[in-house]
Amino acid sequence: MSSTELNNKRITNSWCMYDWANSVYSLTITTAVFPTYYQAVTAGVDESGIVSFFGWQLPNSVLYSYALSFSFLFTALILPMLSGMADYGGSKKMFLKIFAYLGALACAGLFFFEGENVEFGILMSVLASIGYSGSLVFYDAFLPEIASADKYDRLSARGYSFGYIGSVLLLIINILMLQSPEMFGLEEGTMPARVSFLMVAVWWAGFSQIPFKRLPDGIPQTAKFEKLWSKGYQEIRKVYQNVKKMPNLKRYLAAFFFYNAGVQAVMYLATIFGSAELKMETSDLIMTVLIIQVVAIGGAYLFARISEGKGNVYSISIMIVIWIGVCFAAFFVNSNVQFYGLAFVVGLVMGGIQALSRATYSKLIPTNTEDLTSYFSFYDVTYNLSIVMGTLAYGLVDHLTGSMRNSALALGVFFVIGFVLLRGVKINNKTVLSETQ
Repeated sequence: MSSTELNNKRITNSWCMYDWANSVYSLTITTAVFPTYYQAVTAGVDESGIVSFFGWQLPNSVLYSYALSFSFLFTALILPMLSGMADYGGSKKMFLKIFAYLGALACAGLFFFEGENVEFGILMSVLASIGYSGSLVFYDAFLPEIASADKYDRLSARGYSFGYIGSVLLLIINILMLQSPEMFGLEEGTMPARVSFLMVAVWWAGFSQIPFKRLPDGIPQTAKFEKLWSKGYQEIRKVYQNVKKMPNLKRYLAAFFFYNAGVQAVMYLATIFGSAELKMETSDLIMTVLIIQVVAIGGAYLFARISEGKGNVYSISIMIVIWIGVCFAAFFVNSNVQFYGLAFVVGLVMGGIQALSRATYSKLIPTNTEDLTSYFSFYDVTYNLSIVMGTLAYGLVDHLTGSMRNSALALGVFFVIGFVLLRGVKINNKTVLSETQ
């Protein structure tokens, strides 16, 4: 580990700025604008929504959920190798840059997706997803390197809050552009949405320069470049052996796998649900997303405060119970107003559960290890595989039953399993110290 001064405000704020930079992707591309744009341009003349993907005929919503599943599966397969290389080669920041630029360039590529070229649009969305999720493992791994354990909850929440604020600012500009394109000198039609994809690319790459400049550089260990590939697998294998000896960490990762599958599927596919099941207009769907983002800022801090008084497991458990209620309620939603209310509840628990999940894992991993990125690769591989499970289950149930309402109920099962597993995890100073010494 580098000798970085812990809790240095300049460094921790620059770390939070990567959330500010990349969250415009998760809001504009995965949640607000691109899903509704994709639904509209692939609906077809007959509005059937059936698309041809390399000769395979299937509903556009199902193709989208399958594409997301593939992107996260691919990321999960390559990250263990890359994270081990990053630890051993002292190159966390380099890999952070590579994946961030890949994601930003792919978002720029979406400008050229106009509906007929479905294969190209799916390819760009997959590459953008890989860039985003791939960068997170290296970004998250900086947390225990720049902050002391007592600051994890608040700093993690601050990072997510930075992301929510920054992404909302850009989304407001995008909304104005979509509703009044003449103000920006744009023609009506697909151009405003496509320009918004370019803006995401510029924002992501541009603001990333702050953490790229200020985050600490790693200290490479002596090794020939050609040995780094095999060393990466060796590092992962070593971490895996350590994790097997840490029952608390193993149980937490299992719980996280299941409840995060539900969380991420809801986040990635909520606007598709509103468009397909409730026939909501794009402006109404974007309003829904704004509600979620604004409420999520307060939610992240609220549950961080609860965790300080009652503990992480207590705080996350409350949020999981609320998520179970969300899945059940989604089955019965029939109006825009009801959907807005559900969005408010989702926002309340969305920011909190993501921030506390990351902070909780940071408390459970060894504090004296040189393999922070490799340890975080376990977290992020679990994160990515859980999204594969959640989005695949969502798409499969939709494909088999023809209704996303049934998909929402299916996601509730993941939260129930996650809740049961989480109740057996103990997160306190005594537990953390005993497992990390």
